[in-house]
Amino acid sequence: MKIYTKTGDSGTTALFGGTRVKKHNLRIESYGTVDELNAYIGLIKDQKIAEKIKNDLLIIQHDLFTLGAMLATPPEKETLKSGKERLNIPKINENSILFLEQQIDNMEESLPQMTHFILPGGHQAVSFCHVARCVCRRAERLTVALNDDETLNEAILMYLNRLSDYLFVLARKLSKDLGVEEIKWIPTKK
Repeated sequence: MKIYTKTGDSGTTALFGGTRVKKHNLRIESYGTVDELNAYIGLIKDQKIAEKIKNDLLIIQHDLFTLGAMLATPPEKETLKSGKERLNIPKINENSILFLEQQIDNMEESLPQMTHFILPGGHQAVSFCHVARCVCRRAERLTVALNDDETLNEAILMYLNRLSDYLFVLARKLSKDLGVEEIKWIPTKK
C-alpha cells in the first residue's frame, strides 16, 4: 500500500465507499479532529502514569479509530445493495459509552469533591489531558453540526460527550496521582 496516491492533490479526498469530497467537508473536519484527539491521547499514554490508565487509553484509541471510520462512511454507503454492512467493523455502541462511564465512576471514588472550576496545568500529563479534552469538545461540536445535515449514529455524539468528561476526570486523577495541586479558578475583582 503506497502512502502517497496523488489523488488528493486537487483538494479532494475519498470517503469510505469511494465518494470524493473537498478536504474541508464537515465530515472530513469531524473525523480529522477525532484523529487529532487520538494523537493527543497517545501523548497522555506516553507519560509516566499507571499501567491501568495506559491500558484504558489504548482501548479509547481503538474506539476513536472505529468512530473515525464510522464518520468516514456517508449514510448512502453504509450498506451494500445486498443489505450487508459495508463497514465490517464493530461499531461504537452503548458498551463503549458504559466503559467510559465506569472508568469515570472508578476515578471519582478516590477524588475530593469538586467545589470550583479548575485551571488546566500543574504537570505535563495533566495539561495533555486538558488539551485532549478541548480537542474532544471541538470534535463533538463538529459532529453535532454534521448531524444537523446528515443523521449520525447517536452513539458517536454520546461517546464524544462522555469522553470529554472522562478526560476531565482523568486530569484530576493524574493531578492526585502525581501529587499536583489543582489550581482553583476563583474570580477576583480588579
